Amino acid sequence: MLYGILAATTALLLTAVLAALLRGPVLRAGIVDRRRQRPVPLFGGLAVVAATCLVAGMGQWTRVAPLGGGVGDLLVAGAGIAALGLVADVWRLRARVLVAGAAVAAACVVPYEETGVAAGLLAVSWIVFVTLAFRALDHADGLTGTVGVVTAFGAGACAAAEVMDGLAVLLSVLAAALTGFLMHNWPPARIGLGACGSLFTGFLLASAAVTARAGYPLGSSVRVLFPLTAVATADVVLVALSRLMARRSLLRGGPDHLAHRLRRLGLTPPGAVVLLGAGAFAAVLAGVLVHSGWAGEQAVLWVVGGMSVVVLGLLRVPVYGVRRAVPTQTAASSASSTSARTSARTSTRASAQVTVPLRVRNG
Repeated sequence: MLYGILAATTALLLTAVLAALLRGPVLRAGIVDRRRQRPVPLFGGLAVVAATCLVAGMGQWTRVAPLGGGVGDLLVAGAGIAALGLVADVWRLRARVLVAGAAVAAACVVPYEETGVAAGLLAVSWIVFVTLAFRALDHADGLTGTVGVVTAFGAGACAAAEVMDGLAVLLSVLAAALTGFLMHNWPPARIGLGACGSLFTGFLLASAAVTARAGYPLGSSVRVLFPLTAVATADVVLVALSRLMARRSLLRGGPDHLAHRLRRLGLTPPGAVVLLGAGAFAAVLAGVLVHSGWAGEQAVLWVVGGMSVVVLGLLRVPVYGVRRAVPTQTAASSASSTSARTSARTSTRASAQVTVPLRVRNG
């Protein structure tokens, strides 16, 4: 217990310090998030990965809190996918490269002896989906970190219920590292998570949840795993449906994610993050209660229903090619300006005393 508190505190402080140290050099190097109107340096994810690996690895090395073989392999695979994300932050990588890398890493950590081959392959697909979903969730300041912290606590509770102490410690360290990162990423962000941190977070959370549910029937596992990642899943479903309905490419970016639409409804950036974080907490709590047996498996129906309402409701928010309507008064003023310019040109041609063309400005 004491080591867990010490490890979490160390991860939080180490991440906060590393993120602050990396911000200046990365900004000068020009490695910034190009999706934003203001340049936000990346590599905040590098601080999260470094702190998580260092603190968890120190517990393994000193044998104070051994992770165990399976959890150690999971951490190594997560570091590998984080390295791939780091490359994607510096140079553009095709989506298929990230999918292939996540699939290889997931295939190395799924416990096939407990899940079986068929369920293991489904688990690999689910891990890849969640990994990329967390990368897509990184479309607003503070969102991935907030949802990641909530999910890490939920998955850690599931691991603790299965007496997987090493996995629970790893997830608590990850939650603490993300909390330290949020000190610099809360809107308005001073540093971004990037593909390095978002892929690492999604992969670690999905793999840990699969490990905690290994050995359970497939149907009951789905009823637990889905609520743990309901917000990330809702974001992917919303974007996919929106782009298909608009006949846009699924790989073409746009301001059509959850936080983007909530902002169009009038929420502030922190307000959108808090609202989505509260939704993630409610869904994760349902998953933890189902896993521990304190709630029936039908509780997942509330999560599915809530997600469906959110997705269908936000689909009605226009996000593509939105233009502000020209007010009647402005249009009349513009017509008056056009008439004035025409009169000025006529006056210029009629009188030789006017040597400079008149320019009538609207407004």
